[in-house]
Amino acid sequence: MKKQRIFLLMASLLGFVIISCQENEPVNQLDQVPVLPKQVFNYNTSGDLPADFQMELSAKAITVPEHTSADEIQADVIRTNDNQVALNIDDHVATLGRVLFYDTRLSLNNTISCGSCHLQQSAFADPNPISVGFKGKTTSRNSMSIVNPVMNNNMFWDSRLPSVRDLVLEPVRNHIEMGMEEMDKLEQKLADVDFYQPLFEEAFGDQRVTEERIGQALTQFLNSMVSFDSKFDQGKHNNFSNLSPKETLGKDLFFSNKTKCSSCHAGANFSAPDGRFTAEMINSPNINGLSSDLSFDPNPEIIDEFGFMGSEYGGEVKGTANIGLDVVYEDNGKEDGQFKIPSLRNIELTGPYMHDGRFASLEEVVEHYNSGIQDHHNLDKKFKGDDGLPQRLGLNDTEKDALVAFLKTLTDVSFVTDEKFSDPFK
Repeated sequence: MKKQRIFLLMASLLGFVIISCQENEPVNQLDQVPVLPKQVFNYNTSGDLPADFQMELSAKAITVPEHTSADEIQADVIRTNDNQVALNIDDHVATLGRVLFYDTRLSLNNTISCGSCHLQQSAFADPNPISVGFKGKTTSRNSMSIVNPVMNNNMFWDSRLPSVRDLVLEPVRNHIEMGMEEMDKLEQKLADVDFYQPLFEEAFGDQRVTEERIGQALTQFLNSMVSFDSKFDQGKHNNFSNLSPKETLGKDLFFSNKTKCSSCHAGANFSAPDGRFTAEMINSPNINGLSSDLSFDPNPEIIDEFGFMGSEYGGEVKGTANIGLDVVYEDNGKEDGQFKIPSLRNIELTGPYMHDGRFASLEEVVEHYNSGIQDHHNLDKKFKGDDGLPQRLGLNDTEKDALVAFLKTLTDVSFVTDEKFSDPFK
């Protein structure tokens, strides 16, 4: 009798474990169909872009001939007939891009999507220091946040690619990340999926699935990810009266010669000027009514006939810097410890920080600049004193707290909760 009771108890426990495991198993996305709105979302927000965004984007704008098909347009930013700057985004193409971004079919074994390592609630960054690929192997660097990518000219931590268009299929092909090295197999794989046929037709006029169209759709979806509705942005219209005293102190420090934060994190996107730009673009925070000790007055000899900087500050600039993370780098980045200077928009949400995710919090990041800069032989000159040694900030606790408080005013809640950027498979 006792043995029977033990047997029944064991059987019950086994059944409970089996049921629990089944409940906790991830849903197989291959059985799911994306849930999309009947009326496509508006992905082209060109008319809403602030003036400083439009000014910076004007350097990338090209004029597109009339009657050009979506397949033929290879520009991220276009100039309209009335000479206005606009994003080259078609709502149907971006809708297709959204589905592709979240579809695990883009990986070799159907386990990883772009959205697996770029989470919307984390401002499309990975909350882990490094990311896990399609076979469980890990990447060597932290996944960068996706925010206003259309404003950048050089991509990845080592700035090795010049545009979003060049970037989007790299993770798909990567042997660690998604493993889809033979793109013709991906084309056939997606062509066999029923719900993709109307999506490609709506986007491009027919159902043909090609590598170029997959890249085009992902590009337009990523380029539609524009963020310009943070507390800081809202404050531009009321002389920043919406900021607290602590946030105001942090803002003043950020744009001061004491910290020189805005000499690297400049302009409307709080990122490095990494391509063709003008002095006005570099100093664009000042056109927003900001009080700043910093200004850039270039030598006229390096300005071309269109008002853009010459090679010294233009096309050769890759938006990277060695910020003294180490004396000896295991990962040398672009070269000799130089890594891309990222945008600070939504920085509160994108930790951990740096190329290897070494800092868990913004407080740790600020402390690095305050007391931790290492004396590397290629340390960026902005971090050197007159004696050639690392020049650390030396802020007190109140100032450090204020700087972190200001950085948090760059969080755009509407961006990280907008349904049009969310996972359609949920």
